[in-house]
Amino acid sequence: MSEDSETIAADGPPTDQELGWDWAILEIFGHRKHAGRIREEERFGTKMLRIDIPVEGDPAVKGWRSHYYSGGSIFSLSLTDEASVMAANAPYRPASRLTYVEPDDFDDQDDRSDDGDEA
Repeated sequence: MSEDSETIAADGPPTDQELGWDWAILEIFGHRKHAGRIREEERFGTKMLRIDIPVEGDPAVKGWRSHYYSGGSIFSLSLTDEASVMAANAPYRPASRLTYVEPDDFDDQDDRSDDGDEA
């Protein structure tokens, strides 16, 4: 085992930044919007933008979905952080229903004062 491979093994796998990934929100022609990790790759003899979108906001379990776009199709690109990307791709969760829970220290005694002014 070479010294370089020992160093890599001790440091762990490379991070997204070291592999050239950035987190971004991307709009294509103003009609499609994606949030994911991006990097530039060469495909078909030209430079293209690759965006990997976390499926249902959980790439560890569900994986990634990749799209490639040419530079001319990009309408807007906003750099962001990983937490924002995961939140943008999380499945919709409806608001929970309101349920009434009676407190444990509920006192059913009448709280009226005993000052003699009863109607």
